[in-house]
Amino acid sequence: MTNDIKTGFDSEPSLNIHSEWLANFVDVYQQLSTNNLHLLRTIYHNNINFKDPMHELHGFSELSKYFGGLYQNVSSCQFRINHVIEKQTEAAIYWQMVYQHKHLNSGKKITVSGSSQLKSFDNKVIYHRDYIDLGEMLYQRLPVIGRLITWIKNRAANA
Repeated sequence: MTNDIKTGFDSEPSLNIHSEWLANFVDVYQQLSTNNLHLLRTIYHNNINFKDPMHELHGFSELSKYFGGLYQNVSSCQFRINHVIEKQTEAAIYWQMVYQHKHLNSGKKITVSGSSQLKSFDNKVIYHRDYIDLGEMLYQRLPVIGRLITWIKNRAANA
């Protein structure tokens, strides 16, 4: 099966995805919002292992609670899948996330790049690990800490 998935962004890359589980994953993530978090059940295995820089979760129940909390303070969130490397039951996805959080960056949009390592079992994602720069995503957006982190980064770049 080959799917050309289109994203919700202006310049939309065409992705050549061969696996049904991966096409479903990309499709759900590109439409995910607070109103349709129930769609996570269609792409994640009940025994999902999920890891990002802040959390490690086991089982769909934990993952569902986590996403519910994440999306509670988010005004908007869109994913753009830029590139996919796929081999049978595994994939690496390179993406860009644009989100608005009412307590970060004065409520303005924040753009962050990241990647995800995925593994499937029974046509659903059973392992999901996100790689993302938390400084870029979160810490630099906080009022006091953000200025300090920016100052440290600038000092390190000029050292």
